[in-house]
Amino acid sequence: MTAARRLSIVSDGAHSAAPKRKAGALRVAIATQDMKCLDAHFGSAKRFAVFDVSPDDWKLVEVLCFEDVSDESGMHRNEGDDRIAPKVKALEGCHLLFCLAIGGPSAARVVSAKIHPIKVPDAQLIEDVLSQTRAMLRTTPPPWLRKVLAEAGATEKKPFDEED
Repeated sequence: MTAARRLSIVSDGAHSAAPKRKAGALRVAIATQDMKCLDAHFGSAKRFAVFDVSPDDWKLVEVLCFEDVSDESGMHRNEGDDRIAPKVKALEGCHLLFCLAIGGPSAARVVSAKIHPIKVPDAQLIEDVLSQTRAMLRTTPPPWLRKVLAEAGATEKKPFDEED
């Protein structure tokens, strides 16, 4: 089984498996080969840039690196090795996953880990993906994103009208 390298930004000298998420932010993973663009399929991604995204800003919190990946056809160099489980395990705690493509079985595993996969048709700058995500959070988010926000605890609870 292939292992993930977790490169985290540590500000207080403490280190844990995954950095603590900023309150009210969504944890967003972006499949990337070059750390500049969303430019990879889920299975072939050598890196996932992980950000905390809120309506006001975003912050890079870690980079997950993988050595043994699939090619973009979905074929593995060593068939029989599970390259998906380590990726899904490393992405636990993320709410959204942006990639160019993801196969059905991989998508099912990602969804079962409570991560919402989003396929993007063309490569684009990571900064543009993050800006679009922030814009969705600032406006009226689509129903699928409202559900993710509620599950993530990233929405403010509206007080109920109390009846006397």
